[in-house]
Amino acid sequence: MRFPRGRRRLAIAVAALLATAAVAVIVHRVLAPAEVSTVARADYPAPARPAAGVIGRLPVAPLIVDGRLRVYAAHRQVYADRPVDGRYRTSPYWSYRRWPAELTGVVASGRTVVSRWSDGQLVALDARTGGVLWRADGPEPVESTVPVRRTWAATVWDAPGLQLTDLPDGRIVLVVTGDAQARGVELSGGRELWRVELPGQCRSDVGTSATGLLIGLDTCAGAATVEFRDVATGEVRERWRPPGAPDGFVVTPLGCRTGGSDCLGLRTAGPGDEGGRGWLLTAGSPVAAPALDPAGVALVGEQSVAVLDGVVVGRSAGTGTELWRSAGLDGARVLAGQPGRVHLLTEANDLVTLDPVTGRQLSRFALNVGSDGTGWAPGAVTAEDGFVAIERLRRPVDPTGDDRRYFYTGETVILAAT
Repeated sequence: MRFPRGRRRLAIAVAALLATAAVAVIVHRVLAPAEVSTVARADYPAPARPAAGVIGRLPVAPLIVDGRLRVYAAHRQVYADRPVDGRYRTSPYWSYRRWPAELTGVVASGRTVVSRWSDGQLVALDARTGGVLWRADGPEPVESTVPVRRTWAATVWDAPGLQLTDLPDGRIVLVVTGDAQARGVELSGGRELWRVELPGQCRSDVGTSATGLLIGLDTCAGAATVEFRDVATGEVRERWRPPGAPDGFVVTPLGCRTGGSDCLGLRTAGPGDEGGRGWLLTAGSPVAAPALDPAGVALVGEQSVAVLDGVVVGRSAGTGTELWRSAGLDGARVLAGQPGRVHLLTEANDLVTLDPVTGRQLSRFALNVGSDGTGWAPGAVTAEDGFVAIERLRRPVDPTGDDRRYFYTGETVILAAT
């Protein structure tokens, strides 16, 4: 049976139209912006208190959240696993994905995990379930000049342009900065508190202070100046230069809770670490603290810890009074600090943990897992909730090498309890 020519043409046109519609539906499903939230189906785990020692190794950097979970970053995903002291990475406890935006940073406070995305979106997740608590717009992040390596350590341990700070009234403020704008967002519900314009790439973030200030380094007018901005209002409270400082200097935050958040002090230094000076952050201008002058010093609470002529020395950060000294640690270097603990790494890659007030040794063990050995160099590190996680790099370290050359093993992050 043959269709008349007119009907045949109509049938062909209808078929083509249906095919085009089907392709459009497929393209929309594949390319349309989307998010997938896979919430937890098990009970929220209890805090872990493992014995001091190496726990295991992981292929990606963990952010320890609430002492119960490990949160990780991926290209378009933030996800968690449990238990926090598990030897290996396990199946996700919860997961949150977005497309086509890319994940650029993760921070956490208590049971709130905040993710930042390349389109400027902020998405807060409940650590207990992975469910979305709130969403907010933020300034688009500055494109990083540092390559994001496969561990995603920079994304979760030192999220660029994403800091937290506690206010005296109990509120927690999330400060989000981009190339030309900064915003303050209340962590509890995502309400925007303020937004201000920034001058551009001639200003860079340093961190936030435990006294409620956003700290930036401004070189827009020539001589470098430290800017202190109130995180509750967004207003500049003070612009400060260290006495006698050169026109150009760098600022390193000290005594931070995690990443660049809630820092207790600063260290300023000129080119080549010339004239390094330490400062305590107070409600007013920074106060000189010579105990924080040495390169590599750690500020833990009210104590400074530094290695001086091969000896580990603890001092009062405020007065400079020597509190204790510890010798015989095999060329140790200060690795990281956290409340009640300061961590050092020896030449043999032993992790030594001391009480920063008394110098008493709390633990010491080799950072070795399985048959990996200790012939590696330390990379990025974090310390929180009694845990320490370290990237292990292949010696000699080649910053320009690809990930296989740069990292020591496939599961390059070693996790330890102290």
